Amino acid sequence: MREAACDIYQAVFAVDENVDFLKKVRKIADECRTHIILFDADRLAGRAHVEAALRHARRSWAGGEAIANSIEMEALLYAAGTRQCQVAASFGIHPGENRSYIAVCPPVPGVRDRLAGLVAFVDGDWGEAIDPAKRARLADLFEITPEEIAVVGEDRFRDLVLERVALLDVYR
Repeated sequence: MREAACDIYQAVFAVDENVDFLKKVRKIADECRTHIILFDADRLAGRAHVEAALRHARRSWAGGEAIANSIEMEALLYAAGTRQCQVAASFGIHPGENRSYIAVCPPVPGVRDRLAGLVAFVDGDWGEAIDPAKRARLADLFEITPEEIAVVGEDRFRDLVLERVALLDVYR
């Protein structure tokens, strides 16, 4: 994946079975010669989290230091801040209702229209405010301690999550 920007959309959709849904997404990606990466919005600290994961994954991939066999999984590994593919997969789609950030890298005309057959796009930005329940979930997922939050302050909680994304490079 080149250092080109990605289009990032928000969407909601239902998944009966992950493999079948991902096959449909992969077919669109292959036909359009792009990558489509689906991130679980409920496990991310907003759009900045998606952008950081994509940036680190591109750098890793371009440098020949990728952990995963695909750029899609590499981006999920960074989003999760882990080297474990099974954990990272939980940052993608899941059976049932999904709220997702969808990254199209590189941007290709017509991909959004093709995806509209699978998902309902949502305007606005889900990630600006992190409510207490989501903050607790993210703190658990990224092992952020109350002491860390006390040091940086509640208003910098998102920065602690983004730090975990960046730390994956250190844990190699």
